[in-house]
Amino acid sequence: MRKIILLLCLTITFVACKNDENRKVKTVEIKFTKEGELTLYKANGDEVVTLDVEFAETNYERETGLMHRTSMEENQGMLFIFSAEFPRNFFMKNTYIPLDIIYLDQNKKIVSFQENAIPLDTTGLPSEIPAMYVLEVNAGLAEKWLLEIGDFISFEKN
Repeated sequence: MRKIILLLCLTITFVACKNDENRKVKTVEIKFTKEGELTLYKANGDEVVTLDVEFAETNYERETGLMHRTSMEENQGMLFIFSAEFPRNFFMKNTYIPLDIIYLDQNKKIVSFQENAIPLDTTGLPSEIPAMYVLEVNAGLAEKWLLEIGDFISFEKN
């Protein structure tokens, strides 16, 4: 009787595993959706650049961010909007694009950076100072645009 039960269990396991091999999960690439524009300024008020942005305002949007995307144009970014200033800590889980993470206070002034974040790395990337907004752009742009602590943003939603 034990042999029959063992044989039955092995058969069920084999069939179940074989069926899993034939299943393919279809993934759909998430496309950029322009939800507004954001302009970066030097501390003296000189305009640096204007970007098309997506907004991450809900818990789900903030938790997902730019995960599962394979590219982003240089003139695009994602702005995370929180309801209050707190120390922030981002990571690159499931994020395939190298990013610069720019932390801003409640007055929309840059307070810290995490530049050239490594794709798929789950190491925390802290804000160092409490932040209410976080802007993610392609890696290397913060340096290209010569951004500094004290520079600021303004944005408009569509």
